[in-house]
Amino acid sequence: MSKVFLFLANGFEEIEALTPVDLLRRAGIGVETVSIGDAQLVTGRSGITVMADRLLSDIAFEEADMLVLPGGMPGTKHLAACRPLTDALEAFAKDPKKMIAAICAAPTVFGKLGLLNGKKACCYPGMEEGLSGAEVSYDRVVADGNIITSRGAGTAMDFALCLIARLTDAATAEKIRESVVG
Repeated sequence: MSKVFLFLANGFEEIEALTPVDLLRRAGIGVETVSIGDAQLVTGRSGITVMADRLLSDIAFEEADMLVLPGGMPGTKHLAACRPLTDALEAFAKDPKKMIAAICAAPTVFGKLGLLNGKKACCYPGMEEGLSGAEVSYDRVVADGNIITSRGAGTAMDFALCLIARLTDAATAEKIRESVVG
C-alpha cells in the first residue's frame, strides 16, 4: 500500500489539506498528516485547529511514496523555511519512484528549490512568478513526471483525485469521485 505524508504548518489552507486526506483515506491509501512544528495541534488560515497524526521529528521520509504540501498563508512560507522538509522534497524530486505534490501557493516552494525546471506546473493565480523554471499552466491540476501541482481551494477535489490516480489507478480515482458525487 502507498504511503503519503501531508505536511501542516500554522496558516495552512484547511480545504487544501483535509480534502486530499479524506479522499486518499477513502481510497485506502495510507496518508498521515505531519506537523512541521513542535506541537501536533496546527491552526489553519481560517482558524480551524487540527491535530496532526505525527510530528516531523517522528517520521522517516523514506517511508513515504509521496509528499504533499497544502497552500495557504503563512503556512506555505513556514513549509518553505523547513529545511528537513525541503531537503526531502529535493531528494524525492530526483527519485522517479517517489512523488511530490503541492496546491495553491505551495508549488512556489518547488519553484524556489529549482524543482520545476523544464516542468509544466500551476499555482494560485498571481503567484506564477514563484514557479521558477516552469512552463506555467492554468489547468486545474498538472502532473508532470513525479511532480503534481494544483491551483487552489476550488481545485482541491481534482487535486486529490489526481493523487489517487497516480498512487493507484484511474478506476479507483473515478470510484472515489462517484462516491462523493464529484
